[in-house]
Amino acid sequence: MFSKLETIKKGLMKNQKFLFTFIIVAAVSVFFFAQSKPEKNMSVEELKQAMKTDKNLLILDVRTPGELTGNLGQIDGVVNIPVQELETRVKELDKYKGKKIAVICRSGNRSVPATNILLKNGHEAYNVPGGMIAWRNAGF
Repeated sequence: MFSKLETIKKGLMKNQKFLFTFIIVAAVSVFFFAQSKPEKNMSVEELKQAMKTDKNLLILDVRTPGELTGNLGQIDGVVNIPVQELETRVKELDKYKGKKIAVICRSGNRSVPATNILLKNGHEAYNVPGGMIAWRNAGF
């Protein structure tokens, strides 16, 4: 009888370890999936070229209004919607559906989730990796 209880106890402990491991792996997977990069990117060089050739291009700057007047400045003609407001203001961009939207921020970190929000809402959105730092470093 004692050995049967020991066997059951070992089996339960093994199941608990498996369950714990499964939960950890699932949590890590969800975290990385949520942080995934957008499907489409546009380099600063490609953006500069698109600005010359694509009259329907919209540049969405997702920095705060205060950052637009900072040392990195802003690209002429951008639409500014801070990333923390984009989820609630995304409908403002419906008139640009079917047109390319280049999403830029300071360094490329905020433009990734912003691009994903736009893609999820049916926009043709492109993340600009490196953001305004890359834009300035390229001499634009």
